[in-house]
Amino acid sequence: MRVLWVCNIMLPAVAAHLQKEENVKEGWLSGMAALLLERREENGIELSVAFPVERGMDGFAGVVPVGNGSLSCYGFYEDTSHAERYDRRLEAGMKAILERARPDLVHCFGTEYAHTLAMARVHPAPEKLLVGIQGLCGVYAQAYMADLPQEVQNSATLRDLLRRDSLRRQQRKFAARGRRETEIMRRAGHVTGRTAWDEYYAKKWNPGIRYHFLNETLRPEFYKGGWQKAACEPHRIFLSQGDYPIKGLHYLLAALPRIAARFPDVQAVVAGNSPVKASSWRGRLGLSGYGRYLRRLLREAQAQDRVAFAGKLSARQMKEQYLRSGLYVCCSAMENSPNSLGEAMILGVPCVTADVGGIPSLFCGGTDGISYRGYRDGGITFYQECEMDQESDPMDRQSDRIGQEPGGSGQEPYGKESPPLAAQAERLAQAVLEIWSAPERLAFYSENARSHARRIHDREANYRTLLGIYARILGDS
Repeated sequence: MRVLWVCNIMLPAVAAHLQKEENVKEGWLSGMAALLLERREENGIELSVAFPVERGMDGFAGVVPVGNGSLSCYGFYEDTSHAERYDRRLEAGMKAILERARPDLVHCFGTEYAHTLAMARVHPAPEKLLVGIQGLCGVYAQAYMADLPQEVQNSATLRDLLRRDSLRRQQRKFAARGRRETEIMRRAGHVTGRTAWDEYYAKKWNPGIRYHFLNETLRPEFYKGGWQKAACEPHRIFLSQGDYPIKGLHYLLAALPRIAARFPDVQAVVAGNSPVKASSWRGRLGLSGYGRYLRRLLREAQAQDRVAFAGKLSARQMKEQYLRSGLYVCCSAMENSPNSLGEAMILGVPCVTADVGGIPSLFCGGTDGISYRGYRDGGITFYQECEMDQESDPMDRQSDRIGQEPGGSGQEPYGKESPPLAAQAERLAQAVLEIWSAPERLAFYSENARSHARRIHDREANYRTLLGIYARILGDS
């Protein structure tokens, strides 16, 4: 069985062999590839991988040693810095790769990429094309502003103007990628997903598509060791990302004064690029509109010394940050199933998370940790929409029930008329205060989260599930 993977990154093992910079994203792809290669005699899969490369490597083809096996690799040029653009020349590149690899099955990871659409357009047999949902940019676009004040949404710094990258433009870019996703879903015969949320949208956009449930396998580093209360800094919060609005860092910054009033030693560490770094006037000119707003929130909260940005982290460094922290927080306005939450859970780090998107499919609030009512555009969830059987997109519906869940009291600390951002920050603060005010329950949350995550991210189970999906697709075609 010849299987071609089309990925959005060069796998780290391939990058190391080619002496290219390793990408720390999508580490689970490497783990699954290594399993497939290690057990090639058992599974009968001849795996090859295609991925974006720099312009000078366009058309690259070669065999790279990975673990105990080898991997046939194909490179195609794509302007990954402008992911919203579609270059029709990608179609010729995908045709050339198909001719060289001659796969029985093509598996594309990520429905939001231009190369996935190019493959969907040129692949001669949709019934042998499998696409995997990572996020859903079209839905993310509708949540992109994440309760930001109107003046911030419409702002543009010098950096934003020069790069043509204001918040409004960023939102439109997500929407453009979302339109690609719907076309990909219509063209592909099969799709993998892992939450009720992504299954809902996949079948909404293409009722005839075959949906296959497939959990993700985490990076190998996270299957060893675990969080220990005695070894962490108890009031240290860790976030995996925060450089664009949908990740919700502004919610945490707005919540910090409320948290600090109860726990004065609270600190927050954010992985990834710092959107607020500006040590000189030149640096301030390079700030984005969102970065400028975050700086304002830091000043208002008097939290400049409470928040640190850790920069780009390897898997090992991420693990160290989790284990040092007393709490992992996912305050995103929208997510499907964030791997960072899975990593925190499988290590047993206490977790607080918004109940948005697909998160309720992998995190049980009250058992695995504390979940709180996250961002809603008008207060209605897609789960309600499924029950109501209505045509409109749930993210477009309007309601005045800012703080009310079905069957709930609707009482919010700020009241019905409170600004959405302030109300959201209060819910987040309450969740953090709740988990830290009951330290005797941390062991309960930690063990439940670890047990749950071990089932979701079980490497062997996910490997077997993937093999079963491939066998069903080829057996039916």
